[in-house]
Amino acid sequence: MKLILVRHGETCWNAERRIQGGDSDIELNDTGLGQAKKLAAFLKNEPITVILSSPLQRAIATAEVIASHHQLPVEIDQGLRELKVGELEGMSVSDLSTTFSQFLMKWWQDGCTMKLPDGESLVELQQRAWRAVERLLERHKTNPGHNEGTTVVVVSHYFVTLAIILKALNLPLNYFTKFKVDLGGVSVLEIQDYGPRLLTFNDTSYQC
Repeated sequence: MKLILVRHGETCWNAERRIQGGDSDIELNDTGLGQAKKLAAFLKNEPITVILSSPLQRAIATAEVIASHHQLPVEIDQGLRELKVGELEGMSVSDLSTTFSQFLMKWWQDGCTMKLPDGESLVELQQRAWRAVERLLERHKTNPGHNEGTTVVVVSHYFVTLAIILKALNLPLNYFTKFKVDLGGVSVLEIQDYGPRLLTFNDTSYQC
């Protein structure tokens, strides 16, 4: 299976540098819609068989533009919802350094099991996101050479994308601090019998 992981396009909260977690259902702005259209053109010739999306509007809208080139429905998986950030939801990035500075320092150093205030941990996020991948693998499983020739697009979010990649590569979850996924970034995993491998990470070349 070829798994194309896409982070949604820009929203007004992204532009304003506000924390946008799993409880913020913010739509794409004009820039985000433009990114989605360029992304759809970039993926137009891919033999996509399934398009899966987070239940949040910013991801669904991105997925729908991609789907328009392939005459496919957008399927929703609740497991792909962004990290629940609790009390941090909607805060500006600049305010975080004063209000939650001590907590964020600890979270950044050991954010795997530590829950955000009134939110969830990265471990919890990774578990539910990976279950979505496992459902895909089971769904497309066939006899010899299972999942070969299957190309799936998964449109989600920053932490969801990183959690899936780190799990697939059997890397520690705290490695999330070593990677960055841009808005509209495209990463590609190939999952075969011998295991997953990362073919592309955070490709935004199509936006130029």
